[in-house]
Amino acid sequence: MDPRFKKISISKEVSIQEALKLMDKSSVRLLLVFCEDKFVSLLSIGDIQRAIIANFDLGSPIKNILRKEVVVANVEEDVGKLKKRMLFNRYEFMPIIDLENNLADVIFWDDLFEDTDRRIEKIDLPVIIMAGGKGTRMKPITNVLPKPLIPIDDKTIIEHIINNFTKIGCLSFYVSINYKAKMIRDYFDEIDKNYGIDFFEEDTPLGTAGSLHLLNGKIKSPFFISNCDILINEDYSEIYKYHQNYKNELTIVGSFRNYPIPYGTLETEEEGRLISLQEKPELSFLINSGMYILEPHLIAEVPENTFYHITDLIEKILARNGRVGVFPVSEKSWIDVGEWDKYLKMINEYK
Repeated sequence: MDPRFKKISISKEVSIQEALKLMDKSSVRLLLVFCEDKFVSLLSIGDIQRAIIANFDLGSPIKNILRKEVVVANVEEDVGKLKKRMLFNRYEFMPIIDLENNLADVIFWDDLFEDTDRRIEKIDLPVIIMAGGKGTRMKPITNVLPKPLIPIDDKTIIEHIINNFTKIGCLSFYVSINYKAKMIRDYFDEIDKNYGIDFFEEDTPLGTAGSLHLLNGKIKSPFFISNCDILINEDYSEIYKYHQNYKNELTIVGSFRNYPIPYGTLETEEEGRLISLQEKPELSFLINSGMYILEPHLIAEVPENTFYHITDLIEKILARNGRVGVFPVSEKSWIDVGEWDKYLKMINEYK
């Protein structure tokens, strides 16, 4: 295994969970897979997401989910041909392999296409941002500023959320407002923007989905919903593709959260006999990130002028055997900036 590329290299015997952690740690979405010192395959975040959707155990080795064929370059391939292949496949990087399956080099996308976005699929879906809350977890700053206008680097939280959607072609935004509504309207009146934004205002707080009834009849296509205090680092077009392929009525973006147990755990049977012990295990859960894709007919199912959470709508869909899907993203891909410690961590990362 070439020490230059150790941070993006992994053994085929490593678990899916460990591969996901390595991607987060190295800030990559593609890994080189080896058997001892020989190159075997590539593992992408898409491979892991498809495995999770197919209900693979996170503890199973990645060799069980590797593709049979991946795109690589050989040592004799000229740069022009390699560049065309990378552009066609939109790979984060391309490994160069010799005839004995040794890794000779790795060419990264940014080395060849410095200012070109790897993502090619654009989708122009409406986006609803729920920004009507009081932001009580962020007091005292929210006594002065509404949470959507709290700054991160040189932009507000809500602008960062909007920018993530405009990158994939979404240009129509609906923002639910209530607390300090005038301040939010005035802010967007004063900034330059290349997207359309419409505000719809609750007279009283209506929960995480209650204000949707105000858009009844206005949205005719599938649409995204995002809380105003989260950032998701993911290709949103892939989430939409999953939503379409599985014919979901509603798709939840779920983020992994890992919780280490600082003690050895014991499993026992009758008479207190020990079956097994595990030293400092780690529990992993899929957490509701606060981002969704919904089919337009669901807006009509939200009761008018009623305090109503999106979880109420999800329960309603499940009760009639409707399909609700979960698209998994890694732990680091979801950033909750709605609490002080998480907000300050985010600020430090931007610095």
